[in-house]
Amino acid sequence: MAIGTDAAGEFNAAVDLIDHNLTAGRGQKPAVIDRSGAHSYQELSDNINRFANALKQLGIQQEQRIILCLNDTVDFPICFLGAIKAGIIPVPINTRFTAKDYAFILDDSSAVALIVSDDLLAGFESHLKSHPALRHVIVSGSNSAGHDSLSDMIAGQKPEFEPARTMRDAMCFWLYTSGTTGMPKGTVHLHGSMRATAELYAKETVGIREDDVTFSAAKLFFAYGLGNGLSFPFSVGATAILLDGPPTPDAVCNILRNQAPTIFYGVPTLFGMLLASGLLPKPGEHRLRFCTSAGEALPAELLARWQEQVGVDILDGIGSTEMLHIFLSNRPGDVRPGSTGKPVKGYDIRLTDDDGHPVKPGEMGALEISGPSSGLMYWNRREKSLETFQGPWTRAGDKYRQDEDGYYIYCGRTDDMLKVGGIYVSPFEVEAALIEHEAVLEAAVVGKADADKLIKPKAVIVAKEKNFDADALGMELKQFVKDRLAAFKYPRWIEFVDELPKTATGKIQRFKLREPE
Repeated sequence: MAIGTDAAGEFNAAVDLIDHNLTAGRGQKPAVIDRSGAHSYQELSDNINRFANALKQLGIQQEQRIILCLNDTVDFPICFLGAIKAGIIPVPINTRFTAKDYAFILDDSSAVALIVSDDLLAGFESHLKSHPALRHVIVSGSNSAGHDSLSDMIAGQKPEFEPARTMRDAMCFWLYTSGTTGMPKGTVHLHGSMRATAELYAKETVGIREDDVTFSAAKLFFAYGLGNGLSFPFSVGATAILLDGPPTPDAVCNILRNQAPTIFYGVPTLFGMLLASGLLPKPGEHRLRFCTSAGEALPAELLARWQEQVGVDILDGIGSTEMLHIFLSNRPGDVRPGSTGKPVKGYDIRLTDDDGHPVKPGEMGALEISGPSSGLMYWNRREKSLETFQGPWTRAGDKYRQDEDGYYIYCGRTDDMLKVGGIYVSPFEVEAALIEHEAVLEAAVVGKADADKLIKPKAVIVAKEKNFDADALGMELKQFVKDRLAAFKYPRWIEFVDELPKTATGKIQRFKLREPE
């Protein structure tokens, strides 16, 4: 059946991604390489089935939700695909969220089980008993802290499982994304969506192959990383390298040199860090065919420096949690520096003005996308769902223009949201944290470009007192925010002013605080 058709059809995404590899004779081929070594497609399939059996033994029903707060190890695809095979809804969440975020998601999703890496359990312990729907806590790793052990649970199950009878257009998994209020929103995705992104982007647009070895610095809980490190390699029988720790320049360059990936997926901030590290392998010291970038616009200067030092292209693209993966991209042999490329086959793009009408050629407009991987809705967010998912069109929240050759050029956000290292950051959330400090009277947060032209948060502060040490208070406020929010949200710069620009009704005019581009 063609991707994107209206026919629903019986279809299970986990079966679709794994079983064809066994039929094709790839059972002993490495599917995943993580810190514990290589795991074959047969081993992965067996453990997916064991986990599905374990969920059913616990009494978890079809379409009930389970939260996955897992590091990037083989346990992630086992749990993610095992749940899907059983018709249960896995909800991977950001491992860098705060306890407050985790508590909100557990309540919002009404999750009946939490599967969590042992080193991440601390973010849940303080509120585990406050969620009425939550009945099971299962820990991945050697320290289960009195909870059920994932490895023990899997070991006691059979390696065969009859998949749930699910439909292509049935609810399959959720991914949470942050909104303008700073609280996450659960995007509901369907069983057919991972197949669509694999066929149209991974295979058709960038040309992933069976002999590829992929490595994604973006983690599996991101929509970007989920495709890069799971659905794309599994769709062709390739091998995925997983890094469970942070993608530091040391760790990334060690993998590029010693584990020989052929495709590397990153974000512009990381590419800038790698270039500055002096650790990158030179041409002839790696096996990369190409790299991809998403999450924020890739500056042309970064691309040129990467091409010079590493000798391969970075294919810049844009995707979203709502669309599951990249829908607008540069291609091998067709890279336009400073652009996000052209639409991925199977996706339609339009740019609209404030009234929803198409803009004239060359003019800037709001980006809207129509394609087969669009999310169904935001869970418990009807008003926001209606605003974002408009019939066949999904509003991205980005401003673009199309040049005379048909390439799309990024122009900024349609709201005040910032993208920092590929992750949305709400200025309102950072401002709220700053205001909690006893020395702060008012705060406004805007985006500012760093030396590599990548956006980071900048705070403009009105202090309560007139006489203070600006440098000392600035350092204190940065740490103050780090202690309250996920670390990537802290303001990199702090400027002190006597007053903030405001409208007649008292609203802060953030656009007056932004530096001209």
